[in-house]
Amino acid sequence: MTPPGKARKCIHVRIEGRVQGVGFRAWTETEAKALELAGWVRNRRDGSVEAVFQGEEDAVKAMLDLCRAGPHGARVDRLEVVGEGTGAFRGFSVLPTA
Repeated sequence: MTPPGKARKCIHVRIEGRVQGVGFRAWTETEAKALELAGWVRNRRDGSVEAVFQGEEDAVKAMLDLCRAGPHGARVDRLEVVGEGTGAFRGFSVLPTA
């Protein structure tokens, strides 16, 4: 949980490249939980991965840096910030493909 007085951030991203069939969602869930982030991750039918990360600003930035590289076997060509806000997520989950 974010300590009182720490900046919180919520960011929605889309990740393109070889990001499906390489364990990207499971890896993202593990990394997000390790950083104590809330939100979700899912595959998209167009072959991209979409995620929302919410938590301490430094942790969100660290997660974005991790996602730019991805897990072993992935190739990230593009990470696009779709939106930013405040959010109200509890925990982190993998959602069905959209």
